[in-house]
Amino acid sequence: MRPFSFRFSRPQGLLVMLSYRHAFHAGNHADVLKHAVVVQMLRYLGLKDKSYWYIDTHAGAGVYSLTEGFATRNAEFDTGIGRLWNQDDLPPLLADYVDEVKALNPEGDLRFYPGSPYLAWRTMREQDRMRLFELHSTEIDVLRHNFRDAGRRAMIYDGDGFDGIKAIVPPPPRRALVLIDPSYEDKRDYARTLTCLQECLKRFATGTYAVWYPLVTRMESQRFADQLKAIQPNGWLNVSLTVRKPPEDGFGLFGSGMFVLNPPYTLAKDLKESLPYLVDALGEDDDASFKLEHRAA
Repeated sequence: MRPFSFRFSRPQGLLVMLSYRHAFHAGNHADVLKHAVVVQMLRYLGLKDKSYWYIDTHAGAGVYSLTEGFATRNAEFDTGIGRLWNQDDLPPLLADYVDEVKALNPEGDLRFYPGSPYLAWRTMREQDRMRLFELHSTEIDVLRHNFRDAGRRAMIYDGDGFDGIKAIVPPPPRRALVLIDPSYEDKRDYARTLTCLQECLKRFATGTYAVWYPLVTRMESQRFADQLKAIQPNGWLNVSLTVRKPPEDGFGLFGSGMFVLNPPYTLAKDLKESLPYLVDALGEDDDASFKLEHRAA
């Protein structure tokens, strides 16, 4: 099902190249982990008839082309979703995620990749709502185009999601998945993420909050998971996937993680079944590994 005709981000000169664009990394190993987790959490929310909200603080463009523009520069999807595309032995969590990507590519070739907003849209029911924030001046225009027919089910805000989310939590149904997914190119994003979570929990303690984070050699990244665990002593899950040895020059992403506050009780079991497969499929050297920690509420 493709509810809209899509528009994609394209290179437009030096000004664009100086700011973060997720399209460069669409479908890479970090997206595989993040989006497989997001799909499962949304599925869990949908088990109850009562409505929920999906809130995304850094929504991006929503959908990405893998055959033109930014994504073709390094073709990171080849070592991410590309390695799962034709597999017929995927564990259920990964099979569900790949099926959602295939729904965007009905002709069978991997040409488009769904961002978190599109995956949420696919999963939402008529009674559910989506609230998306995007600060990048070009990405927000593409996002609005891609969701132009969504009506009030998907409201898009031009601005900083760290600040904007405070005005919309708690949501009316008191059920929500909040995805906090900054680029972390600005090291202040680590501190801002922690502050955002703490402030949101004061307003909406029962929400499910998912934080994506990079595994890089920067000190802020190395200590981030422990800082997230300190926010609340119980009711959290931390999963990370390392695909290669940390680079000797200190630059580059060698893995990523998802930290979830108030996770679905089924998520740890589903991940435990899927993570060894991901290590085998996406690992690039002998340092490939995973970590899964969780503490019940």
